Amino acid sequence: MRENAVPVDSAAPPSFPLGLRLAGAAVHLYTALGAVLGFWIVIAAFRGEVVAALWLGLATLFVDGTDGMLARHFRVKETIPWFDGARMDDIVDYLTYVFAPIVLLWTTDRLPDGLIGWVLAALPLLASCYQFCRVDAKTADHFFLGFPSYWNVVAFYAIVLDVGPTGVAIALVVLTVLVFVPVRYVYPSRTKLLRSLNLALAGTWLVTYAVLLAQYPDPHPVVVALSLAYLVYYVGLSLYLTVGTRLGSRRGSRQAVEPGR
Repeated sequence: MRENAVPVDSAAPPSFPLGLRLAGAAVHLYTALGAVLGFWIVIAAFRGEVVAALWLGLATLFVDGTDGMLARHFRVKETIPWFDGARMDDIVDYLTYVFAPIVLLWTTDRLPDGLIGWVLAALPLLASCYQFCRVDAKTADHFFLGFPSYWNVVAFYAIVLDVGPTGVAIALVVLTVLVFVPVRYVYPSRTKLLRSLNLALAGTWLVTYAVLLAQYPDPHPVVVALSLAYLVYYVGLSLYLTVGTRLGSRRGSRQAVEPGR
């Protein structure tokens, strides 16, 4: 080595083309757009523009379902390592999946009157605060642990299917409890098992969301059945995989204790 040569820092971060870094910044901006959509949902809710609020809810679902894939494609963790996109995603998801839908349920009189209504509105807000702060809310193999705070889905069906305050109250209580029950729910865009099928069915469900909203307030029974069938599939698959994982862990533990068998 020459005497005046500058040593190479092996720990120096790689240099990325400006275009790739700008693409990463655009993906973060795309994710942040969800916060603006959540704000518009709240405004629409207080103005009584229920259909507009639900269309905006569909837009937030689309953004949330695609921003992660874009982030991985454009390698945002590498190109902008100082920016925590996952934290921003959680903030946006709490606003659009939890806060705005509960506001919408409140403004559409889907909650009981008086103190009971206040308590019921608080339950999902508090339970999801807890869930969003758990480090294991998303498992290493890409499942959600506990009911994944799909309060926007609850609000959608409550309005489109005209569910009364009693039915909504029961749903909020049961699902709040399920936030704390360690069932492994499928993460459609990331769970590897049946990923292509799950993505296709999730996409079909989004289509039924749009069709039901276009048909509101008179949804067609066939579209309702197709839409609810996806929920049955989603919950059924999640329960099946949860039970299968636990049985597999127990078998592994027994084999480790009794290696000679």
